[in-house]
Order: sequence, then C-alpha cells, then structure tokens
Amino acid sequence: MVDFLFVYGTLRSEFDNQYARLLRSEARLVGPATVMGSLFRIQHSATQRYPGFRFLPDGEVRGELWQLRTPAKTLAELDAYEGGEYSRVTIEVAGGRTAWIYEYNAQPDESRRIASGDFCAA
Repeated sequence: MVDFLFVYGTLRSEFDNQYARLLRSEARLVGPATVMGSLFRIQHSATQRYPGFRFLPDGEVRGELWQLRTPAKTLAELDAYEGGEYSRVTIEVAGGRTAWIYEYNAQPDESRRIASGDFCAA
C-alpha cells in the first residue's frame, strides 16, 4: 500500500483541527512538496472554506508530503473526514514519489481557481 499522503488544504501543518492533529500524530512530515494540477476555492458558508484539487487544468499545487505510519487506519479516518465530495487517488509528487491525494469530485468554475496553487497563501 502507498504510505505517503500529499495534503494541500486543511490537513496542512498550519491548521489545528481534529484531523490535522490526527495526521500529525499518525504520520511523519517529509516536507514541502508540489504536484501537478489545480486548486479551487470551495465554500459552503462564510466561515467554512476549503480547497479542492483537480488534475486539470494544468498548474502546480503546493502542499506537504506526509509518510503514514499505519496507512490503512489513518486513511480510513481521513476518508470519513473528506466525505463524498472527494475521492482518494494516487498522484506523482515532484521528485518521483507516489502519494495519495484527495481529488474534489466536481469541476468548479474557473473563477474559483487559486492561481498561486497554494491554499495557505491565497
């Protein structure tokens, strides 16, 4: 099983929510990383905003690479957090490693695209 996870949104180390803390306790931060694809702002209310990753259009997405200690267990918990809006798929991270990433299932409008590719800098 793939034991790396690329995170680009609310699971990054800048965040302090239940699932970001879970990831920190169940994985080792490898460091900053990039993947090819695009990020979009997904917003359900004024207080709830988060990004969605899509493979297209082409671009570069900045985030973090984590190595999971118990992949099956940790991923099951994170799958529940991400819910039905996201699918967990594999992707090649810059440098050649294969990692899991959560892909947003819908195609957001281009006007929602985060041009920098970095949710934390948007």
